[in-house]
Formats: sequence, structure tokens, C-alpha cells
Amino acid sequence: MKDIRGEIREFLTTRRAKLTPEQAGLPRYAGRRRVAGLRRDEAAQLAGISIEYYTRLEPAARHQPARAQVRPSVQRLLDSMTNTAAFLRNGRLDILAANQLGHALYSPVFDSPVSGNPRRPANLARFIFLDERSAQFYRDRDGIARQAVGSLHAEAGRAPHDRALAGLVGELSVRSQQFRALWAGHDVVYYRSGVQPFHHPQAGDLDLDYDALEIPADPGQTIIAYSAEPGSAARDALDILASWAATQHQAGQPEMTHPADTNAPR
Repeated sequence: MKDIRGEIREFLTTRRAKLTPEQAGLPRYAGRRRVAGLRRDEAAQLAGISIEYYTRLEPAARHQPARAQVRPSVQRLLDSMTNTAAFLRNGRLDILAANQLGHALYSPVFDSPVSGNPRRPANLARFIFLDERSAQFYRDRDGIARQAVGSLHAEAGRAPHDRALAGLVGELSVRSQQFRALWAGHDVVYYRSGVQPFHHPQAGDLDLDYDALEIPADPGQTIIAYSAEPGSAARDALDILASWAATQHQAGQPEMTHPADTNAPR
């Protein structure tokens, strides 16, 4: 289905930029103009509509794709969360960075042949919909699948011109019937806080509290942090996972080396 509203926005923006007030028969006002072509109010005057209605047709600002780099201070923040498994993702659900425990918790995602490769970051949506092992890792796979699609819908609204996002949605639509069905529902379910039940190959079952912490300075980037109550079974399992992660680190296992995300199609 064509994005009619997107086509209208593109048409209005490009045509307005190419037309001067003189060419449109409008008076040229003295003083410096902030745009080379017509202003929005001038285009609205020519069309015989209100500026408010015109602005709805052509939004005043276009959202930009998520920042491509992980700031050092954000990485330091992740690394300081020593008792919490945490990672940083963008709106396309690419994992951009993780602390040691977060990398250990999500090791099935990083190791998945479909969710990531040396040329791109590990992607949660690819793992959920294209790797059969996701049904073992996420004990509530249907729930995480709905939330993943909801997050991608929200990102599509935030960054409608992100070519990489469009490529990801197209890939998942072709390869996953479940994704197609959920995407057609247009539901936006936010992954903000709650309890996520995992089954980890090294730590077994663990139900972890999660919180999503958005980074206002980097639109689209969100820290996902998993924690457990002291003395709980989940805390014991998380400690086991931390010990395993430390052992892997001492053994010289490679850390997450995926490049920063780009805005090129996947």
C-alpha cells in the first residue's frame, strides 16, 4: 500500500522549495528570507487554505533516523550498572552497545546467524521472528513479538523516512507470516517496564524486571535494563550468569564488536 500522506508531504515540500514568491505572483517582502522558496503561509495563501491545515499536510519538522554513534558517556553508564544486565538499542531494535552482563544475558541473540553478522548490529526483531531458538529464549515469545512490532510501528511514526527501517520491515514481512499478521494490526505496544521471563542456556529460567530508559539527547536510543530483587531466585540465576560472563571474559572471548548502526538499507 502506498504511503499517500508521505507522497503529499514530499510533493508539497519539493514544489514549495522550487517556487519563488515572484513566480507565484506574490509580493517580495523586504528583509532576509529564511527559505529559498515559498514559506508555508505563502503556500497556504495560494492554495486558499489555513496555515494550520497546510501544516497538517506538511509537518513543520521531519524526524531524523536514530543517532548512529554510541556516546562514550552512555557506554560508561552501561558499564557502571554492574548488577544489572543492560544494553542500548535504537528504534529499529538494533543492539548498539551492552555491558558485560547484558551481553551475557543476550548471548543467544548475539550468536544468532540471522540477527546479526560482522557487517551490522544484532537485531532483536530478526532474532524474534527469524530464529526458531527465540521461542526457547523468550518464554513469552508471543508477548515479546507483539512488543517488538509495536516498537517498530512507533519508530515508523517517529522516523518515517528511515530507509533502513523500511528495509527491515520489508525483510520481516517477506520471511515471517507472524510478523505480517502483527504488522497489519497497527498496534503500538510500548516496551517500557514489566517482567520478562527468559530461559538462558547457562542460567536456566529467570524472570527479570525490565525498565526502558530513553536517551533524550539521542532520539531513538533506549537503554533496556534487567534487574532482580535481592535474595530472589532470579537474582541467584543472574549471579550465575554474571559468573559465567566473567569466566568468558577472562578466557578471552571476543566482546561485542558489531559496528555502529548506519542508515543504509539492510
